Amino acid sequence: MGATQLTVACLGAGYFSQFHYGAWARIPEAVCIGAADQQIARAEATGVPAFADLESMLDAGCPDILDIILPPPAHRSAILMALDRGVKTIICQKPFCVDLEEANAVTLLAQHAGARLIVHENFRFMPWYRAIRSEIDAGRIGVPLQGTFRLRPGDGQGPKAYLDRQPYFQQMPWFLVHETGVHWVDTFRYLFGNPTAVYADLRQINPVIQGEDAGFVLFDHPHGVRTLFDGNRHCDHAADNQRRTMGDAHFEGTDGVLTLLGDGSVTFRGHGQFEPEPVLPADTWDGFGGDCVYHLQRHVARGLLEGTPLENEAQDYLEVIRIKDAIYRSAETGRKIALDELWQPRIR
Repeated sequence: MGATQLTVACLGAGYFSQFHYGAWARIPEAVCIGAADQQIARAEATGVPAFADLESMLDAGCPDILDIILPPPAHRSAILMALDRGVKTIICQKPFCVDLEEANAVTLLAQHAGARLIVHENFRFMPWYRAIRSEIDAGRIGVPLQGTFRLRPGDGQGPKAYLDRQPYFQQMPWFLVHETGVHWVDTFRYLFGNPTAVYADLRQINPVIQGEDAGFVLFDHPHGVRTLFDGNRHCDHAADNQRRTMGDAHFEGTDGVLTLLGDGSVTFRGHGQFEPEPVLPADTWDGFGGDCVYHLQRHVARGLLEGTPLENEAQDYLEVIRIKDAIYRSAETGRKIALDELWQPRIR
């Protein structure tokens, strides 16, 4: 791509969109030329040219990138309209589409249109997971054996749970894994490769929501690695900001352990040692998740301009949806699910 700056249009101006707009404003390779939302006042509040819908925004000009910041039921129609109008790069928030069938279909349509479709799965772009991946790849913990993440955001108690931020959480029939746990489905596979089997024990604690809000998910990875997602939205963890890391983690190997704390810091303790060594200092970013939204969006902008590979393209992200479906099947049947039971060939 010969341009030095990309034009970006954003669809959606709800709660989480603030992090998208704020990130685009700080990315020198991009300029935001439009914001669309059914509540036009919310679009106007972004400070960029505002539109009441996607159609009118695309009528004003075809952007290099369309950033879709909407819940899953709106993804398909927005992607189809963007493809029909010739948009060649689309970023779409997660959870991606309403189910695997729909995600497969829009991914195939994007490929046939010669468009890049990227899922906005940002947790792997958190600085602590990039640092942990670098340490594992460098052999710091020796042969990897296992990893555990404890989700403890402490925001799920009482009748008003989630109403101040994302009230639709209460109506989601699948919640803990579908909305939140998928972040660690992707993070674990980023660190250790796609799992080969899953076992899940899920439960609902807060009766005001429809879906599950606590549970354990065990993943089998290649080379004998095991990971555990231990999620409970009622409990909290030691952090000044419960949404920075949303919990804590340990990644263990034959030579030591990497530990992630709620302040975003990472330490290494060698096998047989007592004192941990610093790997990454505590996070000082006031916004969401170590500025992971910015890191993902700049990764896309640079990749498009420099021709470098992009992470989380939709064809690859379909694996996350298949894994999520296997988790729910395991919870329903009470047995470990080998992922080839649900595996479908990648689309071509």
